[in-house]
Amino acid sequence: MSDTTGIRRKIWIAFILQAAAISFAAVLGVYGASAVLKHLLIQRALTEEASHFWKRSEANPAAAVPDTFNMTGYVVDRGQSTDVLPEPLRPLIDGYHSLPRSQGGSLVLVQGRDGRRLYLLFKQEQVDALAFWFGVVPLTLVLVVVYVIAWTTYRASRRAVSPVIWLASQVQRWDPKHPEVSALKPENLPVDVEGETLVLASSLHDFAARIEELVARERNFTRDASHELRTPVAVVRMASEMMAVDEACSPRQRKAINRIQGAVRDMETLIEAFLILARDGDTGLPPESMLASEVVEEELEKARPLVGNKPVTLNFDLRADFRVEAPRRVVSVLLSNLIRNACYYTDAGHVTVRVDRDEIVVEDSGIGMTPDQLARVFEPFWRADIGRKDGQGVGLSIVQRLSQRFGWPVRLESTAGMGTRAHVHFPNAGPSGP
Repeated sequence: MSDTTGIRRKIWIAFILQAAAISFAAVLGVYGASAVLKHLLIQRALTEEASHFWKRSEANPAAAVPDTFNMTGYVVDRGQSTDVLPEPLRPLIDGYHSLPRSQGGSLVLVQGRDGRRLYLLFKQEQVDALAFWFGVVPLTLVLVVVYVIAWTTYRASRRAVSPVIWLASQVQRWDPKHPEVSALKPENLPVDVEGETLVLASSLHDFAARIEELVARERNFTRDASHELRTPVAVVRMASEMMAVDEACSPRQRKAINRIQGAVRDMETLIEAFLILARDGDTGLPPESMLASEVVEEELEKARPLVGNKPVTLNFDLRADFRVEAPRRVVSVLLSNLIRNACYYTDAGHVTVRVDRDEIVVEDSGIGMTPDQLARVFEPFWRADIGRKDGQGVGLSIVQRLSQRFGWPVRLESTAGMGTRAHVHFPNAGPSGP
């Protein structure tokens, strides 16, 4: 399992995002509090201080303007020049102002009444100090607590999922054909594997043991079937060939012998196909380099008895030969099923096999299929014409499974009453030269 997609990394990312979101919210809150402090509370304090000054001024025109550690005031009487003011205050009009840092950065309230104008300044340094002690310091403490809690929670979560990660790594290393079930035995499990993880490990152990039994049974079946099924079929084939050359056979007997031989050929092809498909992944057959034309010629020769006395010609059209790297029996079985299927459903006309660059095309002038029939053509035991006795309805299903196993796409085109065309594409086809 990749570290970039594992559950441990996802938990870490989740906690990082959570801590970042909390930090962003806290910083935003402190910034908002600072803005409130600066633009509301201090502005209100300046406004109330100005109102208090005007009340005192009404009672005593000579009342002194506010002059404290945090606040400084100036009054310009009617007709008095503004030169008595600090230069940054001179152009200011009535209202609330915030001076830039280069000019002191003070917060200023300007109010005029009865020809007089009051200037109140609140030092920016005090605003910053208040924002620091009542904003930044608590924020820092809150973030430290959040990070410590998040880290502690992450460590606890990591320990909680560690058994699951260990179990996933064990299963990932399994060979599907030979799973290492011993690692999941109860006595071999780590001490921290408990609860649902223990149940899962026990279930996987039982499941893997069952897989081993099934793999062994499948291996034994294919080995025994390869011998036990082929031997009696070979005996029947040899006996039918000996009977076919006997001149004493009547036409009726010879017809029966031909049917036996046809059934034997079908049985041999089916047995070969089923044994190949029964093996999972490895067919047990060594790959070899072969020319497509050679395999086609062999299968066409084998298929000649299938047409019998029907007015059907078997044609071989070699346009561009190519070389295939694959088990020869697999290619033979795939082409044999396509050619046999074409012969069975062609009563007159032709069956043509064309080799062209990287594909083999089997074309016939048989009964063809409608679009609905073509959609079901790869279903096992389904036949376009159930009235025919030839075939078992599994040939095209075998072709499709072999094509999927070895990566040779198969495409069928058909028109009812006009015939069918099967294309087998070989993506890894090589040049026909040595």
